[in-house]
Amino acid sequence: MSVLEHEVTVIGSRGSARCHALFDSGASYSIIRRDIAERIARLDRLPDPGNWVFETARPGELVQALYRVTLDFRFDDSKARFSDEFIVFDDCSEEIIVGAKTLQAWHIVLDFRTETVIYRKIA
Repeated sequence: MSVLEHEVTVIGSRGSARCHALFDSGASYSIIRRDIAERIARLDRLPDPGNWVFETARPGELVQALYRVTLDFRFDDSKARFSDEFIVFDDCSEEIIVGAKTLQAWHIVLDFRTETVIYRKIA
């Protein structure tokens, strides 16, 4: 298993949303579903969308991203804020996927033995 789940609050330039997040060490980038992204932030068009084509979990199926957003996210039991660029997908089965780039940048650790997401608790 390379995925753990955790509730987070996502904060954008227009508001916030409580979301169910997948923390996925196998995903390179962090992803947000478009309906949530549009509700809480202004979408920025990717300058080179031809370079943002991804294979889905279904072999041979590709999706292309056209937008990105910069968001903060918070855990209920932490005063720390975490932020990164999220790639926006129209059709995504998950609300948010936090990928390896974000995990590494913020030293977020996935402990699969205890099935916990480990992050700093203070700002």
